[in-house]
Amino acid sequence: MTDTLRLTEALIRCPSITPDDAGCQSLIAARLRALGFDCETLPSGPDDFRVTNLWALRPGATPDAAVLVFAGHTDVVPTGPRDRWDSDPFTPTLRDGRLYGRGASDMKASLAAMVVACERFLRECPTPALAIGFLLTSDEEGPARDGTVVVCEWLRQRGQRLDYCIVGEPTSVQRTGDMIKNGRRGSLSGRLTVKGIQGHIAYPHLARNPIHLLAPALAELVGTRWDEGNAHFPPTSWQVSNIHGGTGAGNVIPGTVTVDFNFRFSTESTPTELQARVEAILARHGLRAGDDYDLTWTLGGLPFLTPRGPLVEAVSAAIRDVTGIEPELSTTGGTSDGRFIAQICPQVVECGPPNATIHQVNECIALDDLEALTAIYHRTLHRLAGRP
Repeated sequence: MTDTLRLTEALIRCPSITPDDAGCQSLIAARLRALGFDCETLPSGPDDFRVTNLWALRPGATPDAAVLVFAGHTDVVPTGPRDRWDSDPFTPTLRDGRLYGRGASDMKASLAAMVVACERFLRECPTPALAIGFLLTSDEEGPARDGTVVVCEWLRQRGQRLDYCIVGEPTSVQRTGDMIKNGRRGSLSGRLTVKGIQGHIAYPHLARNPIHLLAPALAELVGTRWDEGNAHFPPTSWQVSNIHGGTGAGNVIPGTVTVDFNFRFSTESTPTELQARVEAILARHGLRAGDDYDLTWTLGGLPFLTPRGPLVEAVSAAIRDVTGIEPELSTTGGTSDGRFIAQICPQVVECGPPNATIHQVNECIALDDLEALTAIYHRTLHRLAGRP
C-alpha cells in the first residue's frame, strides 16, 4: 500500500457526486496544512446546489518566487446503475492490478498523486524557490458556474499571481504520460427556435411548417467548413445535439422547432465571427431574426494554448525521466477548468492518467499509473524549482 494508493482510496470512499464534495477537500486540506499550506474554503452557489472550493498556498523561499498551482475537482459524475458495477462504486476495490471506484481516474488519483508528490518534494527541499498552490472545486462535472471560475475571479481581485498550472484531468491514452493537453478548444452553444404556424397536416396551406422552413438552412450549417484549424488545433466543428418539434400527434403541423447545437472552435475563429456566420446562413434562407426565429447563445469557454516553454518542457522532461515516453501535445477533447485558469495564468497544461474508463461503470486505474503519475508530478516540482 503506497501513500498515493491509500489517499486515492480515502477519496473514493467519499461519495462526492457533483456538487457534493463529501469531505474530500477536508482530507486534502489536512495533509496540506501539515506541509505549511494556508488553506481557505470558499463555498459558492445557491443552497440547493452548494459548491465547495479550496484554495491552498505555500509561499516560496522569496516573495518573488514563481507560483505553481495544482488544480482539479473532487466531484464525480453519478454512478449509473449500481447493479452493473462489479463492486460498490464508493468502496475502493483492488482487482488484477487495478483500483476500481467512481473517480479512480477522473480525478481522485490525480489529486492524491499531487498531494503525495508535494509531500515528497518538501521533505527533500523544505524551502524551495517555488511557491505551490492547490485550486480544487466540487463543480467541474456540473454546470461549472460556482467552482473554478469563481475562485479565479477571487484570485484576480486579490492580486494573486499564478505562473504555472497543472490540471490533473485524465489526458493519457495507453500509458500515463503518453499525452498531455497544452490547450483546449472553445465551446459555444446555441438554441435556435424557428417559428411557424400550427395546423392540421391535411391543410398545409393554412399552416406554416417550421421544420420545412429550417431544413435548407440546417443542411447548409451541417455542410459548412468553419475554418481549417492550425498547427495546434483541429478545424472548428459544429454539431447538433437535440432537435424537438411537434405535439406528439401525427396529424398536426408543429408551431415551432427547436435545435440545440454546439461549436468546438479553434483559435482561428472567434465567438462573434461564428455567431455572425450562423445568422447570415439563416438570413440567406429567408429566416429573419425575431420574426421567424429566436436564437440564444451560451459561451462555455474560450480556447487556450500554452506553447512550448518552461511548463511544457518541465512536464515533458519529467515524463521522459519517469517513463521514457516522449509525450504528445494535444488540444483535442472536451472543455476543462483549464479554460478559466488560463484567463489568469499564462501557462496551463493538463496531465493525468489514461481516460479509457472515465464516466463508465467499473471506472478504474492501474496501480502502475498511480505511481507513475506521482513520480511525474514530483519530478516536475524539482524541475520548476531549479533542481533537475
